[in-house]
This record gives sequence, structure tokens and C-alpha cells, in this order.
Amino acid sequence: MRGLRRWLGIAATAIVVLLAAAACASANPAVTPAPASLGALTPVPPDGEVVATGTVLDTAGVVELCLGAVAESYPPQCSGVPLEGWTWDGIEGAESSGDVTWGAYAVRGTYDGETFTSSRPPILLALYDPIRPEDPTGGQPGAGDEATLAAIQDELPDRLGDAYLGSGAQDGWLWVDVVWDDGSLQEAANAEYGADTVVIRSAITEIDG
Repeated sequence: MRGLRRWLGIAATAIVVLLAAAACASANPAVTPAPASLGALTPVPPDGEVVATGTVLDTAGVVELCLGAVAESYPPQCSGVPLEGWTWDGIEGAESSGDVTWGAYAVRGTYDGETFTSSRPPILLALYDPIRPEDPTGGQPGAGDEATLAAIQDELPDRLGDAYLGSGAQDGWLWVDVVWDDGSLQEAANAEYGADTVVIRSAITEIDG
């Protein structure tokens, strides 16, 4: 009988603990998980048509779309995104030296996260007049001081890897250019550095309509 009373006491205590936990859970809504770190993210590729501007570099039939820096050599050198579906037929503005052909264009097509596939004739970059994007800062200065922005700038190439194209500080902001961002890199940057410090700019952008 004494064992039964002890068992009933333990059971009653367990029920009280479970009820308290349930009440606490209902009183406190679920906490949204923090965004993943910049170095651990792989943005979801765009579904529709996209556009990107840069140098198309064809080296013996291996074609790349260079979205970042291009070495000022002759012929130029750069490391870009593999470009499929490209043809020089009927394309103006190209130069050639040896087995290298290149030119600067706005290229439209699709992007699967690794390869850009051209689907329309390109536009000479000198003739391309895109709609000016909205200023994400709203014209307001950022909160980063020179030392803070320099420290962030130093670490981003290693953290972002091949997605990183370049960066520069201006008016308290660090402007960071990447190959592609679906918004997740910006979200992670905001969570890590504050919403008034880093602006992520995607070189590949979606085309509306």
C-alpha cells in the first residue's frame, strides 16, 4: 500500500511538470530560428529568366561570364560562371587574340546555381540601359565605422568563397557584390552585422514579367 501511494505521488508530480511545461509553451510562441551564417548558405537558384552584365571570355571554346574583376592583360583574364548556349555568330563588339575571344555584354538566360545558360542574343554593354535599382539604404548613412567595415571586408572572401565578387565601403556601409543572392545572404548579413552595416548586391538579377 505504501508503494502504491509512492507511485501515485510520483505520477502526480510528473503530471504537474508536464502541465506546467505545456502552459509555458502556449504562453511563449515558438522562436524563429536564427538565419544561417553567411559561410554556410547556398542561395536558392532563381526560377525564371535572369540578366547579368560582364565580360564573356571564350578560351578555346570554354566560355565564362565574368561578373567580377577582369585582369587588364591582353587578352584579358578572369574567372567567371560557366556560360552555356553562347555563340559569337552575329555578335558585335568582340575582340580576339590567339584562341581567346571576349567582349562586354548584358546576357539574359537562366541560372541553376552553377551555370548560366544564354537564351537570347546579348546586348552590348555600352548600349545597355537597365532600370536603376532602388537604393536599399534609402539614402541614409550606415552604422559601420572604418575599422569595423575593414574587418568585415577582410573576412568575407574566405567566408563567401566563389560567390564573392568584391566589396567597398562608403558612407558607413559595406557594399558586397556576389554572384547571386535570393535574399538569404542579405538576411544573414543583417543578423550577423546589423541591418545598417552591410548591403549585399547580386550580380545576377531576376527579370520581372
